[in-house]
Amino acid sequence: MKRRKFVFLMGLATASGGLAIACSDNQSATTPNATSPTSSPASTTASPTAASGPLEKELVVYSGREEKLVSDLIKQFEQETGTKVQVRYGDTAELAAAILEEGKNSPADVFFAQDAGALGAMQKAGRASQLPASLLNRVESRYRSPDGKWVGITGRVRTVDYNTQLVKAADLPESISGFTDPKWKGKIGWAPTNGSFQSFVTALRVSQGDEKAKQWLEGIKANNPKTYPKNAAIVEALSRGEIEVGFVNHYYLEKFKQENPQAPVDHHFTNDVGSLVNVAGVAILDGAKHPNIAQKFVEFMLAQDAQKYFATKTYEYPLASGIAPAGNLKALNGIPSQATAIDLSNLNDLDATLKLLQETQVI
Repeated sequence: MKRRKFVFLMGLATASGGLAIACSDNQSATTPNATSPTSSPASTTASPTAASGPLEKELVVYSGREEKLVSDLIKQFEQETGTKVQVRYGDTAELAAAILEEGKNSPADVFFAQDAGALGAMQKAGRASQLPASLLNRVESRYRSPDGKWVGITGRVRTVDYNTQLVKAADLPESISGFTDPKWKGKIGWAPTNGSFQSFVTALRVSQGDEKAKQWLEGIKANNPKTYPKNAAIVEALSRGEIEVGFVNHYYLEKFKQENPQAPVDHHFTNDVGSLVNVAGVAILDGAKHPNIAQKFVEFMLAQDAQKYFATKTYEYPLASGIAPAGNLKALNGIPSQATAIDLSNLNDLDATLKLLQETQVI
């Protein structure tokens, strides 16, 4: 995301409640749009609804998840419930800023965010409703709001992917700080304008303080990393041997290997916030005009078949209890505790992260 866009979002968010909002990862421009799926996943198995009262037949969703990722599931939800779902797709940060600007007049019932920071912004602005325990308890406490105002649907992990022909796994540092060592000079790829990277830097600030985060950024910068616009480009560069290691989200490699199964690239998980587990999740807005069907929508996304759909189609981690990730991904309970101990609601402070990135001239 360009700097001009960041400044616009920060100004709008500040005017709407003093909140800076983390941008989503690889999202399209905001455009009002109804669902237009091309295929449907398997029928979603849902347990008895958490909603009380009659289900409404309309629902408005603001989705920071891309249409190609979720439209099939939303179509299936429409078919199973007889509900007409109107979806506004767009960048998570822009949609969050729009909700804050619209206030109680927002038509949105549900905010489906790509990033926990944006959900934290809704919570701190008082715009997220309390979710019932029957929904919250489907997900481990670390992947939902401590105040019960949002719940994670899927997880993604920051990884250090590496070229297995150029680097031995035993030589990879256990801490993300290890990559500031001069021996990694010219060998690193990163995407500092990418929202997922900035969420990681925010987590680094939250967990270790601004000064240590600054030192890390300056240390990596001193190693002359190659800069890419997106995570996918980093994985492609790794496969070519253009770089030896890259800071990415886990699912980019999983997608890449579907078409390039022999690519010499693998995941490395650090023993700290370098393997941050972030979530895509949902909040029901305080001004929701269709609260009962909104709860049913959340329940649907946490049901077994929808969770399996995310695991096998988008290569994300399912967060509902009892659903395993696809393939050979490391289980979430195997991710170091240092990467999962952060209150994800606190990742909303993008303003200070952007200032730090600009101060260090990373962006």
